[in-house]
Amino acid sequence: MKFALFHEIPVARPWTAGKEQQAIVNVVDQAVAGEQAGFDSMWTVEHHFLEEFSHCSNPEVLYGAVAARTSSLRIGYGVRLTPKPYNHPVRTAESVAMLDNLSNGRVEFGVGRSATAAELEGFGIDPQVTREMLSEALDHIVGCWTDDLHEFNGTHWSMPARRVLPRPVQQPHPPLWSATTSLDGHRGVGRMGVGLLSFAVGVPPEDLLPRVAAYREGLAECTQPKGRVRNERVATFTMGHCAETNEQAFEEAAESMTWYPKAGARQVATVADYARRFNEDLGSYGYTEDIKQLDEAGSLDQLDFDYIRESGAAMVGDPDRCIEIARRYKDAGCDLLLCLLNPYDIPHEQVLKSIDLLGKHVIPELSGD
Repeated sequence: MKFALFHEIPVARPWTAGKEQQAIVNVVDQAVAGEQAGFDSMWTVEHHFLEEFSHCSNPEVLYGAVAARTSSLRIGYGVRLTPKPYNHPVRTAESVAMLDNLSNGRVEFGVGRSATAAELEGFGIDPQVTREMLSEALDHIVGCWTDDLHEFNGTHWSMPARRVLPRPVQQPHPPLWSATTSLDGHRGVGRMGVGLLSFAVGVPPEDLLPRVAAYREGLAECTQPKGRVRNERVATFTMGHCAETNEQAFEEAAESMTWYPKAGARQVATVADYARRFNEDLGSYGYTEDIKQLDEAGSLDQLDFDYIRESGAAMVGDPDRCIEIARRYKDAGCDLLLCLLNPYDIPHEQVLKSIDLLGKHVIPELSGD
C-alpha cells in the first residue's frame, strides 16, 4: 500500500491577517516534506464557498507550485469538479495536460460531482443531472487527450472538430479516478473502469470492505471503460496524525478530528433540501437525507474523539499504533491511503513532524508487507 498527502486547506477562525495565505503556502512546504519522507503523491480537493472547512477553490495554481518544488511526488486531483458550469471539459483537458507537462508526467486525475448545497446552489446546478454530466465530461476530456481532432455533440457540451493542445506526457493519458460516497456510487465507479476514490470519514477501516466489493462488482460489469486503459486501484481516505507518543498525538489531534467529520457531514446534509427543489426523489443524492436525519436526531453531536480513536476511524497515535491502523486499511483492500494530516487546526510544525514520523516508520513498514 502506498501513502498520499491529502489537503482540504482549512482555515479556522479567527481569520487574522495573513492566516489564509499561510495555510496555502504551508501545503507546498508539506508536499516537499512528503516527497522527502517517501509519500507517493499529494492530492487536494476543489471546493467553493466552504468557510473554514476548505479554502481550496483553485488547486491547479497550487499544483504548479508543487510541481516546481518536487521531482517525483505525484500530483492528484481529488477532485476536479465536472458538472456544468464548474469546469468545461475542454478547459479541464487543457489544464491537466499542461500540468502533466510541467510535472514531467506526474498527474493523477480524479473527478467528482459535488455534494454540498453551498456549491451546487452557488453555481446553479441541478443535482439530478450531476452524475450524467460527470460521465459525459469524462468522455470529452479523454477524447481531447487522445484524438488527433476531437469533436462532440453531447447533452451538456458540444464542440466542432478541434485539436486540443497541449497533449499530456503520460500515454495514453493520466490515470483516471472518480470519487464517491454511496455504495451504489462505488459500483458505478467500477462500471466506468476508473480508479476508486472512496470518500467516507469517521468510520473504521473495515467499512471499506463492502465498498470495495461493490466497486469490484462494477469492474466486472465494465464493458466500455472511460479511459483508453483501465485503472483498478482503490484509494480511500483517513484523518491522520503521528507523534512520538499516543498521548501526544491524541492531545494534538482531538479537536480537529472531532470537528472535521461533523462539519463535513453537515455540509453534505444540506444537499437533501436543495435537491428536493428539483425533484422530491433525491435520486443519487438519497444518502444526503440519511445524513440529515442523523444530524437532526443529534447523532452527529455524539461523535467524539473516543470513538474515532478506539474504532480506528483515524490513523492517530505513535508510529506503532499508526502502523496497526494503516494495516487494517490495507487488509480491507486499500492500494493508496489518502492521509488528511490537518483536518482543521493542527499547527504546521506538528503536521511536518507527523509527515517525518510516517515516513521513517509507517511507510516502510506497509510498503514492505
